[in-house]
Amino acid sequence: MPQTDARPATLPDPRRWKALIFIGLAQLMVVLDATIVNIALPSAQHDLGISDGNRQWVITAYALAFGGLLLFGGRIADLWGRKRTFIVGLTGFALASALGGAAADTAMLLGARALQGVFGALLAPAALSLLAVTFTEARERAKAFGIYGAIAGGGGAIGLILGGLLTEYMNWRWTFFVNIPFAIVAAAGAVLVIREPAEGRNRNKLDVPGVLLVTAGLVSLVYAFTRAESDGWSAGSTVGLFVAAAVLLTAFVLVERRVKAPLLPLRVVLDRNRGGVYLSLGMAVIGMFGLFLFLTYYLQIVLGYSPVLTGVAFLPMVAGMITGSTQIGARLMTRIPARYLMAPGFLVASVGMFLLAHIGLDTSYPAVILPGLVLMGLGMGTAFMPAMSLATHGVQPRDAGVASAMVNTSQQVGGAIGTALLNTIAASATTTWLASHASGAVASPEAAKVLQFQGMVHGFSTAIWVSFGILVAAAAVAFTFVNAGRPGAAAGSGAGSAQENEVPVLVH
Repeated sequence: MPQTDARPATLPDPRRWKALIFIGLAQLMVVLDATIVNIALPSAQHDLGISDGNRQWVITAYALAFGGLLLFGGRIADLWGRKRTFIVGLTGFALASALGGAAADTAMLLGARALQGVFGALLAPAALSLLAVTFTEARERAKAFGIYGAIAGGGGAIGLILGGLLTEYMNWRWTFFVNIPFAIVAAAGAVLVIREPAEGRNRNKLDVPGVLLVTAGLVSLVYAFTRAESDGWSAGSTVGLFVAAAVLLTAFVLVERRVKAPLLPLRVVLDRNRGGVYLSLGMAVIGMFGLFLFLTYYLQIVLGYSPVLTGVAFLPMVAGMITGSTQIGARLMTRIPARYLMAPGFLVASVGMFLLAHIGLDTSYPAVILPGLVLMGLGMGTAFMPAMSLATHGVQPRDAGVASAMVNTSQQVGGAIGTALLNTIAASATTTWLASHASGAVASPEAAKVLQFQGMVHGFSTAIWVSFGILVAAAAVAFTFVNAGRPGAAAGSGAGSAQENEVPVLVH
């Protein structure tokens, strides 16, 4: 049972900053896992004899379970209590990681990855909603979400670094085992430090039809983009999955409008500001995940970087995200409306993407890649922090879990879409370029290799240009839809009642 304090409800929890350490640690573990396994995958494939056809499932099994069950996990957090769900999620994630690290064959590894996704879907929304109900004073909330936003944004790049170090100097299995100490420390901290207001619970019965429809719909959507990457957009299986996803998610919306206690109260997503945050954040993640994918391949294959050096190359982006979140976003969030941080932040990130779209066979890291990564980090960090805060700002305490789950859902679905969509665009552009430039026999094997690299870089550049356009569109969405005033200012954004737009809604 969640622990409560006897002191007046309006006083802040004196242990809230210690709680942030453990909440942030849990979030870092989840975000790391989205990328840390990528660098270890070739070694794991060789060790376990995973076929090329099954290789993608090491990534897909996690994405399907995590993306498909996030809303369910958010609702469970509201029902069980966020602290309890947080601890269960940490425990399960650690056990699943131990199973993955000890995997003896393909089936065992894929099962462990799916279990990681299941418990991650419990853990991620519980962590964000705990943050939302723990920090309620405007300035403190800005600082807390600044730190959280930096972790959420930079964790993927840190995962590339850690994955490279563990794979190169230890063993691929440690990319799983490393989660265990994270989980133990975070769970112990949660037991000792984290407190949750009991009145924030949502004790309505679980909306089982809603759970089944949205889980099946999101799984179909994520899997459709995965199949599009391998089978093509016009393949019957791909089209069928997209149609199934559309039907299931439409049915989910219709059910949610009629049931007494919906899994996802439509008031959460129909609020203009939260809807704008979910959409713009999902779009931005499409571009960012695409960049991770292509730049990792570019640095290792074209420029010849080692896995460790590739990870280190991303450090300036991480530093930019931390700076953008904690020094720019957090300091300005209480002074100016969120749209004036989110839209410019996405635009600054798009300038970084613009620079990175000009990569070539011998591009200078200091002259082009470094400033591009720094601008990407600064822009994303500045935009992510107010987005994370606004996504849970003004929600009723009983809806905090599901509102937090929607943030993670937009990121996870955006990441899956970005990986599949941009990878397909890059592969198509490479094929077209090679077909138009490979006229006749190639003079030598070296010339053939250069031609292949040129085609690859052209494909990467084309996909990064698309990412640039998506980030500009995300800025436009944020500026158009997000019209809430600065936290602590009088409500009146026009997006819901005055009560919903004031910070004290989350004070218990």
